[in-house]
Amino acid sequence: MTSSELWDHETADRYDTEEAPRSTAAFLGPTLDFLAALAGDGRALEFAIGTGRVGVPLRERGVPVSGIELSEHMAAVLRRKIDEDRLPVTVGDMATTVVDGTFSLVYVVYNTIGNLLTQDEQVECFRNAARHLEPGGRFVVELGVPPLRLLPPTQTAVPFDVSARHLGFDTFDLVEQLLVSHHFTREQDGRYRRGSCRQRYAWPAELDLMAKIAGLRLERRVADWEGTPFTQDSGGHISVWRKPV
Repeated sequence: MTSSELWDHETADRYDTEEAPRSTAAFLGPTLDFLAALAGDGRALEFAIGTGRVGVPLRERGVPVSGIELSEHMAAVLRRKIDEDRLPVTVGDMATTVVDGTFSLVYVVYNTIGNLLTQDEQVECFRNAARHLEPGGRFVVELGVPPLRLLPPTQTAVPFDVSARHLGFDTFDLVEQLLVSHHFTREQDGRYRRGSCRQRYAWPAELDLMAKIAGLRLERRVADWEGTPFTQDSGGHISVWRKPV
């Protein structure tokens, strides 16, 4: 078990409903185009595949996909969508779990590498990606840029969503490089459900050093799946590191 928080049955069952806007064909199109192009004729491995929001439609595009997922509950929801023969999933953590074979693409999306709460574990995640990659293969990470520029002196919280159904804000531990995302979600009966999750944030330059430790080289960094140039004002990035041939 890593330091990642283990998502329970209730969280897994409502995950697809809550992430429905990010699961449409229109929203996922650029993501799938990006990943399919990198996979080419090879196989893809998704770290923390969850309920298959990305992995299942990528498999439906013809890319052979395998997954690693820490939560048995999340994997069970995925299994309702597609059988093991078409998309095999191994229950385990993305820092140390090893599956058979090599891949042309390993990827982890939606800030999920931050679920590993220590720098050592994040380094091991890069090493695990490199372990699974064939020569010339790529490791792709989608991750937000820590919004610390928005923090006035002495303030430790930044809102990221204020809407009729949801209030979300992040609080930061600047010493330990940790953030906690707090969610207040309005249910159908008008009551609010409170939830939170912890992550370790990392800067792009820190990730590049992790990649170097794992023997990978930065090939490309863009601001989003559409390929928008990455700048100092970008709120997130898609980074691609390649294993030397």
